[in-house]
Amino acid sequence: MCAAVAVAGSVHGAVQTRPVEYKAGQITCKGIVAVDTATKEKRPGILVVPEWWGVNDFATSKAEELAKMGYVAMVVDMYGDGKSTRDPKEAGEWSGAVKADRPLMRARAEAALAQLKGQPETDPARTAAIGFCFGGTTVLEMARDNAEVLGVVSFHGGLQPGNAPTAKEIKSKVLVLNGAADPGSQPAVTGALARELDDAKADWYMVEYGHAVHGFMNPGAGTDPAKGVAYNEPAARRAWAEMKTFFAEIFAGSKEQ
Repeated sequence: MCAAVAVAGSVHGAVQTRPVEYKAGQITCKGIVAVDTATKEKRPGILVVPEWWGVNDFATSKAEELAKMGYVAMVVDMYGDGKSTRDPKEAGEWSGAVKADRPLMRARAEAALAQLKGQPETDPARTAAIGFCFGGTTVLEMARDNAEVLGVVSFHGGLQPGNAPTAKEIKSKVLVLNGAADPGSQPAVTGALARELDDAKADWYMVEYGHAVHGFMNPGAGTDPAKGVAYNEPAARRAWAEMKTFFAEIFAGSKEQ
């Protein structure tokens, strides 16, 4: 569906992308940072955790959009070596291995967060994380682990409960953007997540989009909702706008000291 991203940096107007390498345990990860070079001011940083495909064009395009909005955005490499694939079987194997080991998932995401906070343009006191599908699962796990972010946004992520030992009191704000027709997150699943977040005293809310199925943010997901995965332009546009409102709230009045 989505092509892999080249490692070389590029410039679109004032927005520049550059490769970044960092360690997560025993693996070397290769992410991508997008930033507007027209300003020298410190600004909030946003992690972008991709779908199960890995580091690809869709995730990078979202990082570039965030950079145009005035953020430092970093695409997270959850598999190491900047891997990506177009093969659903391979993507399922890669993501399944990470989802089966939640401490590993959290460690890789938080290694990326440390790298984002260390970027010269980032205000480390103002960070957040967004994720799509598998990435949405990942950012919810970051919230459960009390990663040092002000908020997380899950776009059509897996909503099943996690197992972080710190999840009894979630400190970051949580926004869940879900397709109401997503076969993997029907009322029993969303209800269980709501109870989990309530029990954790989280500041959270969820928005569901009618007729939207899994993958509704990605134009590469096709247009046939009967397959359970499809792009939905109105849902994608409204969800992105909801994220912008969320960021305006969580970053208001929070600056580097």
